[in-house]
Amino acid sequence: MASGPTGRPATIYDVAAHAKLSIATVSRVLQGTGPVSEKARARVDQAARELNYVPLRAARSLAVQRHEAHGLVLPDLAGPFYGDLLMGYERWAGEHGQSVVITVTHGNPDPNRTVRDLAGRVDGIVVHGNALDLPTIQGLRKAGVPLVLIAHPPVTGCDSIRSESAASAEQLTTRLLDHGRTGLLFVGDPDSGYDVAERYAGFARALHSRGMNVPKPECVPMTEEAGTTVATKLLTAKKRPDGLVCANDELALAALTTLQAAQVAVPEEIVVTGWDDVMAARYVSPGLTTVRQPMAELGRLAAQRLHERVTGERSRARNDVLATQLVLRDSCGTGRGM
Repeated sequence: MASGPTGRPATIYDVAAHAKLSIATVSRVLQGTGPVSEKARARVDQAARELNYVPLRAARSLAVQRHEAHGLVLPDLAGPFYGDLLMGYERWAGEHGQSVVITVTHGNPDPNRTVRDLAGRVDGIVVHGNALDLPTIQGLRKAGVPLVLIAHPPVTGCDSIRSESAASAEQLTTRLLDHGRTGLLFVGDPDSGYDVAERYAGFARALHSRGMNVPKPECVPMTEEAGTTVATKLLTAKKRPDGLVCANDELALAALTTLQAAQVAVPEEIVVTGWDDVMAARYVSPGLTTVRQPMAELGRLAAQRLHERVTGERSRARNDVLATQLVLRDSCGTGRGM
């Protein structure tokens, strides 16, 4: 079952009937008040999961004019990307009187339970990337929770916001090919997120258009440690690529510094490019060629879109795609004016 008996979102009465328990017992479990047995708690949890039950704080909030609260679900908080995203989100929310509750799913043994609990404390939820699986997202939507997805494939009934990736990745890769690089390697796991998959698709399209074979990506996490590991492995490779197209700046910056420390010349022997245009990309030497995406704007727009859905200002879902910009610096060896 995915909803109440008439197709409407499930209520606490439906949960009680499904669990074969009293309303009072179910209420104590859901609100965390009063003593209940572990057996009763397990039955309520199972019934809530099967019915996709979420206590709709949004309806209560609007009815009594309560302060609007947003839930922001992220896969992680490590790295500069999330800092800029949060800055944009918090700035808009603060200016418009909303509070933000942040939940991180990485390392969480039961993220679905955590997010169901979160949904009972906020008016709507923003989900970034692969922080939640698709069934959980669809379950929240069916339960009537206003949802905005960032860097995620569009889902019926949910707003989505993402930066353009495929065309920019193709443009970047084509530029490297035009300047004689024939042994390019994509660093990053396309299965880790929609935006990374789009970047790899653009990389592959550029190679296909030249009739070249597309190498399998180096599937690693989007972390500094992974970038160091990839570069270290290349130092002893029998055949070294002449270019690394990295899925984010953390990978690229770590690879670049590791190669240089081993006396591998960048960009003469190998070019390195990234994605995001974090602050450090401007200050390393050589400067990191990358693709700038509007990270703070992603956060700002997500906060605005969720507010529109929570208040009923807009009922139809919309998909926003923000433009990105190729930023040429010396690490790609193509020259800014060429």
